[in-house]
Amino acid sequence: MKGLAKHVAALSLGVLAFAAPVQAQAPVQFSLGGSLGIPLGDFGDAAKMGWHALAGATFKPASLPVGIQIDGNYSQFSASDEALAAADLPEDASVKTRLMFATANAVYSFKTAETSRLHPYLIGGLGVYNAKATGDDVPDGVESTTDFGINAGAGFNVAAGGASVFVEGRFHDVFTDGGSTQFVPITVGVRLGGK
Repeated sequence: MKGLAKHVAALSLGVLAFAAPVQAQAPVQFSLGGSLGIPLGDFGDAAKMGWHALAGATFKPASLPVGIQIDGNYSQFSASDEALAAADLPEDASVKTRLMFATANAVYSFKTAETSRLHPYLIGGLGVYNAKATGDDVPDGVESTTDFGINAGAGFNVAAGGASVFVEGRFHDVFTDGGSTQFVPITVGVRLGGK
């Protein structure tokens, strides 16, 4: 748990350091959130449903409907029973896939009435993904990998005073050797700052 806190803190500080020089140029919103991670395709066969955490900053000029979001993420998925059996490991073996990734995205906000508290948006972009097998029963010699990927999704912000609550789903496709790793994090969180 201490290791997770360090990773999340490092991601958050990185986002804040990047955002500081541009805050004067455009309204900036800071995001913190997390929830479920749903593995898909071949990755869905090898992993169980997991969880993730996100820290990000969104820069949106008031005159444009499109903004830029930079975020850092930490996700973890336990190995499925089928994957453990294929590796000749017992069902109670401790094997997980840890993903740390950063994405740069365009965010399109739909125009809504000024009195509306609900603000839907589309999001998509590019990312760098680092995957590593962790746990007490990971075979020796298994190394981490770093690959590029894309993501796309949708969400909505609900205004709540000086902040907003958001719900978002994004499809991630990581270009790994011989195929791809696909998953969908469902994020529930809060945004602070901006307009």
